[in-house]
Parts: sequence; C-alpha cells; structure tokens
Amino acid sequence: KKDSVETNHSPSTHGTSIAIVGIGCLFPKANNLSEFWSNIRQGLDAITEVPASHWRPEDYFDKDPKAADRVYAKMGGFLSPIDFNPMEYGILPNAMEAIDTSQLLGLVAVDQALKDAGYGPGPDFDRERVSVILGVTGALELVIPLGARLGHPIWRAAMQEAGIDAATADDAVQRISEAYVPWQENSFPGLLGNVVAGRISKHFNFGGTNCVCDAACGSSLSALNLASLELISGQSDMVVTGGIDTFNDIFMYSCFSKTPALSPSGHARPFDAEGDGTTLGEGLGILVLKRLADAQRDQDKIYAVIRGIGTSSDGRGAAIYEPSAAGQQKALRRAYQQAGVDPLSIGLIEAHGTGTRVGDAIEVKALREVFGEADKPCCAIGSVKSQIGHTKAAAGAAGLIKAALALHHKVLPPSIKVTKPQEAVTAGKTPFYLNSSSRPWIAPTGQPRRAGVSALGFGGSNFHCVLEEYEPQKQLVDWPEDIQIAAFGADNSAGLQTALETFPTDSWQALTRAARHSRAQFDPKA
Repeated sequence: KKDSVETNHSPSTHGTSIAIVGIGCLFPKANNLSEFWSNIRQGLDAITEVPASHWRPEDYFDKDPKAADRVYAKMGGFLSPIDFNPMEYGILPNAMEAIDTSQLLGLVAVDQALKDAGYGPGPDFDRERVSVILGVTGALELVIPLGARLGHPIWRAAMQEAGIDAATADDAVQRISEAYVPWQENSFPGLLGNVVAGRISKHFNFGGTNCVCDAACGSSLSALNLASLELISGQSDMVVTGGIDTFNDIFMYSCFSKTPALSPSGHARPFDAEGDGTTLGEGLGILVLKRLADAQRDQDKIYAVIRGIGTSSDGRGAAIYEPSAAGQQKALRRAYQQAGVDPLSIGLIEAHGTGTRVGDAIEVKALREVFGEADKPCCAIGSVKSQIGHTKAAAGAAGLIKAALALHHKVLPPSIKVTKPQEAVTAGKTPFYLNSSSRPWIAPTGQPRRAGVSALGFGGSNFHCVLEEYEPQKQLVDWPEDIQIAAFGADNSAGLQTALETFPTDSWQALTRAARHSRAQFDPKA
C-alpha cells in the first residue's frame, strides 16, 4: 500500500505487539468516530427513553419488577437513524426486510474503519490475507419476529377455546402474522450471527478467517484475542475485529429485567455508591489490526499498541451469571504478565463497570488485589457505560476504542454520573480514583502512557487488554477538533481589547487558523 521506510518509533514490546490502525463505530448519539470521541471527552449523556422504533413503554413498562411479561426499565442507549444505500453494498432493496440490522450496519462500520486505516476502495492490498473476527452474541434480533410467526397454531387454538368461529379466527391469525416480518428466501442467512462477519468478508472480498465469537458481554474482547492470535501466528496480515450489537428490543429488556440487572432509575452509574443497576445500549465498534512491525513499515496511522490480552474462566462458582473476583484476577495477571509491565504503570482502567453495585465492587476487588497498594491514587477508573449504556457484545469494543483514543490524544476522559464513589474504590491505600472531567493525561517521566480494558461475560468469561501509546516521546496533548484555544497578549488593556475584537469568528475554519496562529506566536515572557 505504501512505500516501506525505516522508522524510529519503537515502543517497548514483549513478544509480538499489535497495532490499532483504523477505527469505525456507531454508538448512541454518535454516527462516526469523531462524534463518539467528542461525546466521550465532553461527558455527554446519550441515554434516552426507548424510541418508538424499538418498543412502546405503554405496552410493556411496569415499575413492579415481578410483573409478568413486563419490564421495569424504559431508558437506554439507542442508535440514531442511519442513511443506508443497499445497492452500495450489493444488497437488493427487496431483501432489506429479511436482513438483520447488525448485518447491515456492520458493513457501514467496517467501511468507516477501513477508510480510516487508509485501506478504503482506492489502495490495493492483499485481501487474501485479511480476516474478519467479530464479537456477536447469540441469535440476532430478526429471530424474534420470525419465530413469533410460528405461534399461529397456539393463537388459533386459544381463539377456538374462547368460542370464536373459525372464519373470525382465521382472519385474526392472518392479522397477527402480518404484524411480523415475513419469511422469505433471505431470512435464514439474514438472522444468523456468523453472517455478520460473512457478509463483510464477501462485500470487501477478504479471503482470511471469517467467524464470530460469543462470550456474552465479553464477546468483542474475545474476538480481539483471537484476532491477535491470528496475526501473531502469521495466518493473517490484517484483521477486522471488534463487536456488534443492535439487539435492544423488548426481548433483550425482558432478559435483563427478569435477572434482574436493570437500573430502575434508568441510568447506569458505574462505581457510584448509589448505583442501582445497568442500562442497556446498542452499538458497533470496529478496529483494524496489524502487526506493529508491519504497520510501521507501511507508515500506517497507529492509535495505540496492544501489549497483552489476558483471558480466563471462573471455573466452578456459584450462579452461572455471578461474577468471580478470583476468575477476574487470573485474566488481569495473565494480561500484565504477557505485556511485561507493572500494573501500577497503568494510568487508566476502562472497566467493565456495568453499574450493578455488587458486580462493580467485585471487579474493583479483583483490580485492587492485582494492582496492590499505592501511596496515592495514580490510575483513573471508569466505564463508558455511564454514557452509552451496556452495549453487550460491543461493550468491550466501546471501552477499547475509548481507551485507544485517550492514549492517542493524551487525554484522560471523564466517567460521569458518580456522586459518591464506592468505598471499594476509595478505601485505604487505593491506586484508583474516579476522574470526573476531561483533562490532559500527564505521563510519568520516562514512561509511556498505558491503559487497561476489561470485558466480562455471563458464564464466567473474563478478558483484559493492556494498551500502550505509540509515541511516548510526544508530550503535547492533541487539540480536539471541536475545541480551539486562542492566546492573547498586549501591552495594555486597549491593545488586548482590539485583539479580541478583531479575532475572526465568521467561520470555524477561519477561527481555527487564527487560534493556531495565536498559540504559535504567543510569548508568555513578552
């Protein structure tokens, strides 16, 4: 793709390091990477009441958690409508209804990531050596309406028992059936999770491994682990990975409501003393990975370097969905051992942090056991779920993208909705603190910035990823695109007033140029 050149970028490595060279994403109130990072940095709350496109609260909401076939939560993180041209992706318009949203929007998010990495439609590269390995949980959303249509014998029998005549019953059955998506030739592939990866591989003509991983809410880091192994083994030269979850309908709310794990208040507050449960979200987070040496050779943009990924199972425990501190500790220790770094060198932990009080406390217990004590708090801990909700299969990818961008921009992003931190975080000689506002990430002298990202899944699946910045020698914090700082100086107040009045504000482009010039020319000693 690009001419090979020598480079002096050489972050410390332990084994084969992996570079993140491209990112694409769709998350609540963010239809691209720039919007997502802007929302993260500004602490924007993307949680809203369920839109009519998903389900109607008047049909299903009941504040009583035990009410049969009802849910006690109606808030969540939902994707904004996306313009989608099926012909652009080789899909006939009449097949759209039979293809799950995850398969359709997966094409959009991967398209974004490849273009961001510089591997869009223009450059030529070896597509036979590109794999697609994604985190996707269980069945897709399209299974529910297609399966519901098959209940017609039960509907008809119930109406017959109620004394309804056959003709009226037939008419009612037909009306009920028409309320659901009809079966057609494309329905079977359209409802399959593995076809999320298959459709992407087909459209972009990739010849490497093509599969999905299901580790419940740890799925995207499970996929990341397999993607890294694929690169380390040499079977692929590039892997498209991450997590995709657009399943936020009433069925999913019922699953979490009857556990019960949802927040009655409607807002997940990870690591807050008053946290009362999680909030569901949906989203797509895609990363393009290459071996670090290959990315350097090809002069790729590098967001961050993956230094290690630790995985574990809880083994024998209590309930199948009950988290285990011991199991999580195994994943943490394996990650830091593989990375070859001291846990106390980590400046940011993007935790699983669902907002459930017990689950968050157990996660912090595991982290503190591995990190040990510190003379003063030195590592920010938070969870993007406070802003976009728990995106399930995409949860790890959302956290990974947040952490990679934090390293890339050298900014510690905030964790919102924390009024009083959990004692598990703050008690004793804790290494952790909750960062409530976006601020520059000042690294210790002579040490690169590092972050850890966790994702945990039902069934005792634990994953932890260690990330490191690519250019530790670059000390300046990158300016966000939507914020500009201008520096003004004058010999007297009148001169300062004139400088302010003549500063261009007629367009953002002119303002950006002027602000950049003012910073370059400003002399604090003058």
